[in-house]
Amino acid sequence: MSDMALPSSYLDFNALAQLRGEAAHAPDKAIRKTAEQFESYFLQQMMKEMRATIEKSDMVDSQAMDTWQDMMDKEVAQQMVRRGGIGLANMLEKQLHQQQAAAMTAQDALMLHPTGTPAPLPLHPEVRPMGLKPTAAPTMPLTRSDAVRAYDLQQPGGRR
Repeated sequence: MSDMALPSSYLDFNALAQLRGEAAHAPDKAIRKTAEQFESYFLQQMMKEMRATIEKSDMVDSQAMDTWQDMMDKEVAQQMVRRGGIGLANMLEKQLHQQQAAAMTAQDALMLHPTGTPAPLPLHPEVRPMGLKPTAAPTMPLTRSDAVRAYDLQQPGGRR
């Protein structure tokens, strides 16, 4: 579990900018925090959708109550994640670490070349001429169809 506190909201732009800066210096911590934020958001949306299935009373149905419930869902979701959550953050973190390990940087790819630096691509690649041997491609005789012959016969001075 992460010892760092989650930002107050996934809409907290300062916290997101800080997370982006941490990702440059400590990608492992940033992956964990991002996975926790995602799990918190997922749980919040799940609670919101579950609450939408319950019929509301006219006595407590108001914009203020909806706002309060959204804030409560967000806080409950963050507390759930801090206490271990449902395992979604752990699964995401594991998957992201596997993808990160499999990803190859451009510098690593260049080092795979035997000399360390790849040969440049030619600007004008060599063009090889094709042979014109009569046996290379069999020719098919041109024949005129009956419809074309009939048309030619109808034209003044047409072929016969």
